[in-house]
This record gives sequence, C-alpha cells and structure tokens, in this order.
Amino acid sequence: MNLKKTFSVLAALILLLSCGGSTTGSNKALLWKISGNGLEKPSYLFGTHHLVPLSFMDSIADIHDAFGNTEQTVGELDMSNMNEMQMKIMGRAMLPEGVTYASLLSEGDVALIDSTLTALVGVGLQQFGRLKPAMLSNIISVTLYQRYYPSLATGKSLDQHFQEEAMKRSRPVVGLETTEDQIYVLLELQTTERQAELLSCMVKHPELLKEQMDKLQAAYHAQDLDALQRLYTEVMPDDPCPSTDQEKEALNSDRNARWLKKLPAIMAEKSSFIAVGCLHLPGEEGLIEGLRKLGFKVEAVR
Repeated sequence: MNLKKTFSVLAALILLLSCGGSTTGSNKALLWKISGNGLEKPSYLFGTHHLVPLSFMDSIADIHDAFGNTEQTVGELDMSNMNEMQMKIMGRAMLPEGVTYASLLSEGDVALIDSTLTALVGVGLQQFGRLKPAMLSNIISVTLYQRYYPSLATGKSLDQHFQEEAMKRSRPVVGLETTEDQIYVLLELQTTERQAELLSCMVKHPELLKEQMDKLQAAYHAQDLDALQRLYTEVMPDDPCPSTDQEKEALNSDRNARWLKKLPAIMAEKSSFIAVGCLHLPGEEGLIEGLRKLGFKVEAVR
C-alpha cells in the first residue's frame, strides 16, 4: 500500500468512526428537519455512514428536496482541506523519539502485527514501524473493510458527495471541526501505550471488526437510530477490546457539545444541510435532543 495514499484514506476514515438516553421507536429515520427558534428557513440534519453506496439515498424520502432547498452544506470537516490534513497527518503520525514497538509490546505481539500487515498490505513493520499504533489500527481497519465490502471500497462517501454537490452549486461548505481537531481524534486521543494495547487486541481478534461492521450496516440500512445507539453504548461482557467511557465521550458526546454551540448561528445565517456521522444523532447527548433542548423543533422526515 502506498503510504501517501494511506494517509488520504485515513483522513476519510474519521467519518466512519463517528457513524453515538432516551430514544424511541419513532427515531427510525436518518433525515431530520430543523425549524423554529427564530429560523427563517428550515435546515436539515442527515446521519451519514461511509460504508454505503450513493444509491442508498434512493431509500431516504425527500433527501434530494431537502438538500436542494438549503443554502449551504455543513460537515464534520470541510473536505476540500484533505490535502492540508494529509500533510499534517504525515507530520504527526510518527512514534515519539526513542519509542519502538519492541518497547511497547511483547515479541509475540510485535510478530503478529508484522505478519498481519504483511498479509493485508504487502509490507510489515520494516516500512510501517515508525507509525503510531493508532495509524496502524486504521490502516488495518481500512484494508479489511475494503476486503469485506469490495463493491463499496472505491466509492464516494455520502459526506463527500454532499460537499461536492454544494460546491458545484457555488454554495458554501462549513466544517464543524478543524484539521487539528480531526487529527487529535485519530492519532492523539489515547496515549501511545493505550494505542498499542488496542492494536494488539485488534490483530488477535479480527473477527470482531467484521461483526461490528456487519451490525452497523444492518442498523444503518434499517435507519434504526436505537440500534445504532446500542451498538455504540452497550458494553458486551465478552468484548476483549472495550473502549473506555472517556474514549467514547471524547469521540462522540464531547464533539456533539462543541458542535451544538456552533450550529444555531450557522443555521441562522443560511439554511443548512448538515451531514455528519450517524452516531452523532441519537441519545440524550446526541444532536437531535441537543437541538431540541436549544429550542428548535426537530422532526423526522419520512
């Protein structure tokens, strides 16, 4: 795998990672209309998922009208900045000076990571050994996803599609986060030691990633926010690689809180089509409930 290409793929993977309380059966929708609270025109909130083809939009009622009737597109990141993000990732993806995989993990774990990388991408730690464990985890995740879903591996993501369509119509594209914010989530949220622990667990249990992807696919195609929320929040008793509550909060609810501070002004300025990872929508700390608490009317579009 070409290393430069890998950075580009990783930059897009954040959209997949964030595809998370009271929810009800009425929450079986991915597209939501936002009105009231002084808005002159409604805005729309859509939960995206990186592992679906663009044809999936045919199953979403009125999504094309919703997009067409808004004046700007809002995403987690302004994806026109991908080149900037790639350059910054290249400078921040390396292990700290003096830290090696041999100093982080057992000899057996290092050998397993090396053999996994070699089997998946054709090269092992001899080429990738200076990269942070979080970077290697994402390289492995992306490569496995491309194998599991080959028909989707080269397709355009929903997030990218909506931003490109906005630019074709000379509409603004607004990012809720900066390149720095996204790099932090991808590569710096956890300590190097914690990253190594999770990488080691991943290569020992590759079947878990496939199981999680399959469940996410099923829940998303059913437009079932309840199921998506449960996938993210429930702790499985036999999960060998569980995330901590702090990690989940940093990846999801903390970011939601920051976005909710920005969205009222963004929507007041221009009616907006807001396309963000699906797991940011449900739950007490999700965007749907958060916008309601701010005084907006948020209703499912079916």
